[in-house]
Amino acid sequence: MTEMVYGSIPAREREPVLPRWWRTIDRWTLSCVFVLFGIGLLLGLAASPPLAEKNNLPYFYFVQRQVFFGGIALVTMVLVSMMDPHKVRRIAVVGFLGAFVAVALLPFLGTDFGKGAMRWYSFGFASVQPSEFLKPAFVVTSAWLIASALEVGGPPGRMYSFMLTAVIVVMLALQPDFGQASLVLFSWCVMYFVGGAPLLLLICLAGLVVFGGTMAYNSSEHFARRIDGFLNPDIDPTTQIGYATNAIREGGFFGVGVGEGTVKWSLPDAHTDFIICVAAEEYGMVLVFIIIALYATITVRSLWRLLRERDPFIRLAGTGLACAFGIQAFINMGVAVRLLPAKGMTLPFVSYGGSSVIASGIALGALLAFTRTRPQGEIGDLLIRRGR
Repeated sequence: MTEMVYGSIPAREREPVLPRWWRTIDRWTLSCVFVLFGIGLLLGLAASPPLAEKNNLPYFYFVQRQVFFGGIALVTMVLVSMMDPHKVRRIAVVGFLGAFVAVALLPFLGTDFGKGAMRWYSFGFASVQPSEFLKPAFVVTSAWLIASALEVGGPPGRMYSFMLTAVIVVMLALQPDFGQASLVLFSWCVMYFVGGAPLLLLICLAGLVVFGGTMAYNSSEHFARRIDGFLNPDIDPTTQIGYATNAIREGGFFGVGVGEGTVKWSLPDAHTDFIICVAAEEYGMVLVFIIIALYATITVRSLWRLLRERDPFIRLAGTGLACAFGIQAFINMGVAVRLLPAKGMTLPFVSYGGSSVIASGIALGALLAFTRTRPQGEIGDLLIRRGR
């Protein structure tokens, strides 16, 4: 009866790993990720050569690196998606501890590459941004803590997760990296809400966020400058937002044509933070709508599949990862069209990046592992575990 209601497909005895994985994985989500990566390579061919030329690098230097890092990300995603959810949890907890220490040591060992934010470790041939890897590991670890509080006689996991979130948000804000800090806080709030948090508590947290934002505006010149630029009704055409706005306007519905765009010669971050502007200018809103549909499909399908999940940990972790993925894409595109202040956040699987694309592969691999079809057991078993 349970299998008829929930549509679960029980694993066959001694079934090989690959056939079982392919039968239980969400193939729509998997396909959307590969399409997004393909679109990212297509846009990278247009957006990155101007930057390579300015730095006296091979014409397709950044595209080749994107293929390399993207290949690692996609292979990692598939391998993680094959894991049991509880194995994913164990690895995520260990990874969280490592990423947490790495973020904590950034003020002493990190570098800002002249961008005014201490976010990276430089190794000469490559750089690593530990906060990118902290995000998915944090979501899974927090979900484990919150889920443990739902067990009879369980630890105060909600309080522990809140304390952990507060420490991480402060650490990221001090870099400063308000974009990643807001993403971490949003992910935790979503999981806390799904885990049964009272609405009044969430309202109080929203008040604390407003208070923290006010303090940051008054104490951080970096933060205040971005907020002032966002609130200013006049757009300076020589700023990043000015170039981005003009590119979207010029592209119209069908775009100016492949290779005919000019924004890639003006924007220093055309291949990363503002790559959606290259898509809008050269391919028009048609491609932008396709990209939005792909992100929406991944997020909505994942949440839909999680609705039938009975394991609190899997449900919370999957929800946090899906919402974090969707909101990161929304923030990136929202900045480009001036719906949000500039935050320096990449577009998952589309923007160029090493740490960001590999971390996205890890996050989506965990999400695919959590949303795989699995036997849910009898309702009575669940009620007995909860002591009802």
